[in-house]
Amino acid sequence: MNKTKKYLFTGFILFLLALTFSRIDFRHLWKKEAKTHFRTLSAIINSDTLIVVHDHNIVNYFSYRGKVMGFHYDMAKEFARHLGLKLKVVLCNNIEEAIALVNNGDADLIAMNLTITPQRAQRVSFARQYSNTRPVLVQRKPQNWQQLSRSALENQLIRVPAQLAGKEIYVQEGTVHEQRILKLIKEIGDTIYIKVIPGYNTEQLISMIANGEIDYTISDEDVAMLTQTFYENLDIQTPLGIHYNLAWAVAKGNTTLLDTINSWLEKFTGSALYNVLYNKYFLSPKATVRMSSEKVSVIGGKISPYDDIIKEASAEIGWDWQLLASLIYQESRFNTDIVSWTGAFGLMQLMPETGRAYGVNANSSPREQIKAGVRFIKQLDNIFREQVPDSVERIKFVLAAYNVGPGHVLDAIRLAKKYNKNPQVWTYEVDSFLLRKSRPKYYLDSVAMFGYCRGEEPYLFVNEILDRYYHYKQLVP
Repeated sequence: MNKTKKYLFTGFILFLLALTFSRIDFRHLWKKEAKTHFRTLSAIINSDTLIVVHDHNIVNYFSYRGKVMGFHYDMAKEFARHLGLKLKVVLCNNIEEAIALVNNGDADLIAMNLTITPQRAQRVSFARQYSNTRPVLVQRKPQNWQQLSRSALENQLIRVPAQLAGKEIYVQEGTVHEQRILKLIKEIGDTIYIKVIPGYNTEQLISMIANGEIDYTISDEDVAMLTQTFYENLDIQTPLGIHYNLAWAVAKGNTTLLDTINSWLEKFTGSALYNVLYNKYFLSPKATVRMSSEKVSVIGGKISPYDDIIKEASAEIGWDWQLLASLIYQESRFNTDIVSWTGAFGLMQLMPETGRAYGVNANSSPREQIKAGVRFIKQLDNIFREQVPDSVERIKFVLAAYNVGPGHVLDAIRLAKKYNKNPQVWTYEVDSFLLRKSRPKYYLDSVAMFGYCRGEEPYLFVNEILDRYYHYKQLVP
């Protein structure tokens, strides 16, 4: 062995001895520890937006008659309003993925029926409890259940967990219900076959039971009670566990946000507004009507009775159909008979003179009204094409002009130029001058040719349509 090789060999042996006897832990060299990344409350406030994870179902996040609704969605809106923030929604029906979203900093808050468990408490920080529920078995009554006596009906239904032995029970992926069934297996000393259909939520599984596709699922009792009011052939009277607490959650260690949520929840859950919301989604007879309505959209559903017409018409202007639907909802709530005090009529709320220019009136069909509205939008788009070359950005200018007329929007563009703002960008640039057109300094300016404008109305008009469009795209891709 030459001298160089000898030194190398000796060095390698010394390195191995150092590893063997050293008290230093070298495992971090190859094992990457999981870290939590989150936005603090100050970072959230600086961003002007609270990002919330909801699950999409008939209770927590859906659209009804075109209006975006939901128990947790409405609560989250109130919390965001309390902070003076905009609300951005991320939809996720897998709780494990929802936990990852907040811990990775891709969302700030999980706002859904999240069961408090010791295992989850190691990974997220739970806010104060806002409600509680218990797991119940959802099963289908026999076909002739209405002709059976009460005792005969009871004999054909599962009433104790031991009767689930050898049965298949479907659960929503990522919920605590799977863990509950595993405990039941130990308690009864027999096998229960757990089945998961990826992407399906509990509400969809309940529907499959009612339609005879599967036999059993497990559900939170409050959701089961609401769903049962629509499906008369379902039974939800068999509890499968004790009551457990429900809470929102944030990333582990995000104490500033957690403390703020807890302080707000303490007041809000004792308020009249909270009672109104709970009654609206769980106790009111209207909740039953909503469940059975074709106007309800969760994922893959419908926004309005005119979706097919809207899809066809939107292609003529290159808009996403959900955006055009959001505009129509803003104008008429999909009501064909509405006439405003100014004479604007129908789905698109066209003024009488505009309607005459495109050959429609209040008696025209929904298709004719929507087609005429699209032709008007195309005209507005042509007005701003040169001023705002970017087609996506131009949509905001067109929406504002649809509400207040192109003249006032062109005034705002000229004012933006004069005050060294970007005349081709709407948000924080041109929109700020449309808002100012109610002040003499601006509407009397020599570049403002169309005078006074109550700019708050078109400003909100644009923001509300775009916000609803964002929700529509998630609910009905």
